[in-house]
Amino acid sequence: MLRLERREAEQGSLRPGDAEELAGLLADPRLARAAARDRRRTAVQRGLLRERFARFPIADDQIAPTRLGNAIRRFEEYGWDRYRLDTQLLWNELTGCVPDQIRRQSELARASVDFFVALLSGHVAAALAAALALAAGSRPDRLALVGTLVIITLLVPVWYRSAVTATDEWAAAVRALVNTGRKPLAASLGLALPQTLAAERDMWTMVSRLSRIPYHERAAALDPYRAEPTTDPV
Repeated sequence: MLRLERREAEQGSLRPGDAEELAGLLADPRLARAAARDRRRTAVQRGLLRERFARFPIADDQIAPTRLGNAIRRFEEYGWDRYRLDTQLLWNELTGCVPDQIRRQSELARASVDFFVALLSGHVAAALAAALALAAGSRPDRLALVGTLVIITLLVPVWYRSAVTATDEWAAAVRALVNTGRKPLAASLGLALPQTLAAERDMWTMVSRLSRIPYHERAAALDPYRAEPTTDPV
């Protein structure tokens, strides 16, 4: 809603489709109240809000029940949303074509998220162990167990938020991997990237579909995208 309103203020008017979408959003009382609060936010607050929104998938049907799940799902769907390239299906082929530096960036960014997830899991396990020890009965180290349980419980949400924040670098690395790896991936598959984005999306849609099913007559639909064969000099 805020994006459409900002576009309307900059352009003076919206296209019929955008104007209809904005009217539909404003008709929702809850969205209207939320928008009224957001209009009172400062530029810094709006920037932070956009960062939070950026950690969600674009498609509503891809929304996960947790913040960490949404933060990961947003870049898992990046290739499909932009180019109709199913990176989950073609991940090995894609990572095998990109330069080593870009692949290492993705691996290091994922390692940061894994580190905080490991801390989170370990602290949850330790908290459960401390709680079970306290429930077992009177113990001489009860005070130490209570202190440990309290500290660990306070740290669990910190590690969770840190894991969510660390996905930003992972998402950037995956975006770079997809954007720079599309062309060498196409070349390795014997294809040439079309000149238009619409044609490229059609090509990757067919590649993704044919990667899931055995060869059949529809595979000939990729013939217009095949690269010219090269002959090596003798």
